[in-house]
Amino acid sequence: MQPHELITALAARRLVAIVRGEDPEAALDTVLTLARSGIDLIEVSLSGADALDVISQSRKALGPRALLGAGTVLTAQDAVLAAEAGAAYVVTPAVTEAVAASRDLGLPVLAGALTPTEVVAALRAGAAAVKLFPAGPGGVELLRALRAPFPDVPFVPVGGVDVATARDFLAAGALAVGVGGPLVGRAADGDPTGLADRASAFRALAEGAS
Repeated sequence: MQPHELITALAARRLVAIVRGEDPEAALDTVLTLARSGIDLIEVSLSGADALDVISQSRKALGPRALLGAGTVLTAQDAVLAAEAGAAYVVTPAVTEAVAASRDLGLPVLAGALTPTEVVAALRAGAAAVKLFPAGPGGVELLRALRAPFPDVPFVPVGGVDVATARDFLAAGALAVGVGGPLVGRAADGDPTGLADRASAFRALAEGAS
């Protein structure tokens, strides 16, 4: 995947589903359920149990064109392992060595940043887009404040984003939003109760914002 392809996918879907869990089999089932529900831009966090195997198995099940990425990528070695597992893009929680390493591996990066200085650092390191993280405490006003000096930067708020705040962030100019718990719930830990309904609600929101 090229950086412009990640931007195109974010602009079209408006939603990144974040899967993180302690049950690898349940996490894999969650990825596949989300994909079947029409939410196909999915990040599997490396902080989950056996996350690299979840990515690998998801890639085998969904095929080579699936929009499957690795999240919580912190180091250059994390980036290498994510690429080997089949991640098409990388998401970091901050501007770490993983940003440049992923770029050098040919993986577009959604790099975490919260301040103007961090936004500039992310872009200089080669990020394709900026993950505004954690977005919850600053809310929509933080996004608006950052977009004033950086109107052309593609921002993806993550952290504290639910259906209501997702709608507000998208209306305020976010390219997309990243959602974990409010969408996935405890499905990746073995309890899929309500996952299909939540997926339907978030998909409707994303489609309405497109």
